[in-house]
Amino acid sequence: MLIRFGFVAMSMNVLNSSPSKTITVKTFKKIRDKNAAIRKIIRISKENIHNTRRIIYHAVANDIYFYRFSSRLIPLLGHPLLEGKDLIRELRREFKDLGNLIREKRMRVGFHPEHFTVLNSPKKNVVKASVQDLIHHVKMLRAMGLNSFYKCNIHVGGVYGNKESAGQRFIDHFKRLNPLIQAYICLENDDRTFTARETLDIAQRVGVPMVLDLHHHKVNNHGETVEELWPHIVQTWEKEKFPPKIHISSPKNDKEVLNHADFVNPNDLLPFLRIAQASTDRLDVMIEAKMKDEALFRLMDELEAIDGIERVNQASLKYLPF
Repeated sequence: MLIRFGFVAMSMNVLNSSPSKTITVKTFKKIRDKNAAIRKIIRISKENIHNTRRIIYHAVANDIYFYRFSSRLIPLLGHPLLEGKDLIRELRREFKDLGNLIREKRMRVGFHPEHFTVLNSPKKNVVKASVQDLIHHVKMLRAMGLNSFYKCNIHVGGVYGNKESAGQRFIDHFKRLNPLIQAYICLENDDRTFTARETLDIAQRVGVPMVLDLHHHKVNNHGETVEELWPHIVQTWEKEKFPPKIHISSPKNDKEVLNHADFVNPNDLLPFLRIAQASTDRLDVMIEAKMKDEALFRLMDELEAIDGIERVNQASLKYLPF
């Protein structure tokens, strides 16, 4: 099984390269000339996209072909202060150049909209804002010239006192989305609400791929095992260009088990690899550790020393069954 590793948004190795620079609402409002304030947002956005390109070049130089964009490339995107202003269109040249780079380097990229994007909320205004946020993320991908193989990964959402009705509400709201938006979505199990089995069921019902988060599954399950679930999760990726992907992180400590540690403990991944190799010959692993790409490099070094693992390059390895 060939396994590629990726990291999220920030690089610990590329200096002054934040792709998430922003401006607060308070600062925006202090600028008396609204057009000047919008121009400032555009300048910051261009810098964020430029830094993303720098990080992509760094990734490719280190054989990393799996990367998650920051969802904060454009500050205040979707805020009422910017109503009527199409900032994605204003940045079309920058997004096009970024997309050309992604395709040239054959990267797998995507977004993970933030926690306030909740399709199954019982509040209409929250659902409306969530739909708009998904539309914005898809528009950014399309501005890059990237089709629906490049995903926006979201959670099912909250329980709101009744998990069954909350799950059904997600399905109902999802089915009302424009099919173009639906095609860009994949679902991930949660660490507090919807388990891997519950998320898989919903993913199958709406026809989208599922991302297995191993850390979330460990802290939130009803006794179901990865052995039971994984073959079915793999099947949700059958029509996709890219292989199944998972998320890996380690708990910060014994008391803060939901929080991510700086690095990944190899023992939090190895048992899964033994299971996964029976159902797939390719796997992409997104590292969600605080130390970002530095955590990736350390994990590669630690895994390389283990029997049955052969290093392919700086960010890929082969897991060889005994």
